[in-house]
Amino acid sequence: MQIAVVAVGRLRPFFREACDEYLRRLRRFATATEHEVREASRASSVATARREEAKQLRAQLPAGATVVALARNGEGWSSSELARRLDGWRTAARPVAFIIGGSHGLDDSLPGGAGTRWSLGPLTLPHELARVVVLEQIYRAWTILAGQPYHKGR
Repeated sequence: MQIAVVAVGRLRPFFREACDEYLRRLRRFATATEHEVREASRASSVATARREEAKQLRAQLPAGATVVALARNGEGWSSSELARRLDGWRTAARPVAFIIGGSHGLDDSLPGGAGTRWSLGPLTLPHELARVVVLEQIYRAWTILAGQPYHKGR
């Protein structure tokens, strides 16, 4: 299965190290890639910045991918629910792309169409930390599917 995490902005070293660790672990289960796009920091408004970033994010999405946008107004999933969804996407044999906005969030046009919105909860997280959490949760979901002891949930 092909999984892509497409995100706005570069990570500071300690976030980069954490993401790299979960990507390394995740690659035992799936083909996992990460793509960063530039933050539109010079845009004239927040709305313009979001539109510019959305355009860059769309350009990095794998062809035919199921798109999952990280959004405050998305559905909250347990780790087990994410595992069930990953299993369904694996069965559908389509790539999955998780998109993470920058400091101003995502443009309303994303994910577009019949895409899915996932919320990490009501907390406000720095987008760098959100990327670490997303990669850790994807890895955790795969360990649940593989029956490995990493996940201690019920």
